[in-house]
Amino acid sequence: MVKSSIEINKLSKNYGDSQVIKDITFKLPQEGIYGILGKNGAGKTTLLAMLMGLVTPTSGDINIFGKSLKYKKYEILKDINFQSPYVELPKKMTVLQNLYFYARLYDVKNYELVINNISSELRINELLNKNYGSLSSGQKTRVNLCKSLLNNPKLLLLDEPTASLDISTSEFIRNYIINFQKKNKSTIVITSHDLVEIELMCSYLIILNKGNIFFEGDIKSLIKKNNYRSLKEFFLKND
Repeated sequence: MVKSSIEINKLSKNYGDSQVIKDITFKLPQEGIYGILGKNGAGKTTLLAMLMGLVTPTSGDINIFGKSLKYKKYEILKDINFQSPYVELPKKMTVLQNLYFYARLYDVKNYELVINNISSELRINELLNKNYGSLSSGQKTRVNLCKSLLNNPKLLLLDEPTASLDISTSEFIRNYIINFQKKNKSTIVITSHDLVEIELMCSYLIILNKGNIFFEGDIKSLIKKNNYRSLKEFFLKND
């Protein structure tokens, strides 16, 4: 039996009279890269926030690695991390100061060595002594990814992981994430507006539409079954 990394059962989230996530249920296996797609307002960000324990569901259950997020939140969170271009680090601190701060927050052992290794791998050494607030959007994306890897997470949640990056750097980051997943046998969940990126990186897909699951399954099967040439064509035909 394949173990699940994430099990969602009848999950809903309301903000006042607005229901953003509507009674959804799904499972994701351990070890793999999975995509969550949907138009603006589909519920992607709210779903990620609930998986991170930042937003409390209105109803339903979230289990991560077989543990209830409701009752084992802090036990689970030590094995989770996230990256988002919409969540910035303290701007007046240098990149290195930020990484030190978060490494200690995550209780990373030998954190100076860990930071040195990941910084070198992600090619951000030249940014370490710069104030985070002075960086370009693309540089912040790479630094934020570095921050998200400090605790070697078993579950990594990535929101637009190549936002504001040029073509060559985007390819480098995609390959890095793929290799990280294989090396660490981790679970990675990606939300992105870049459909080519999702198709290149992900084996399995969940598409949200107005808080409901519109599609769940294997990307190649979705494309082949409907005679689409790409994931982009699927979205254009189902707009």
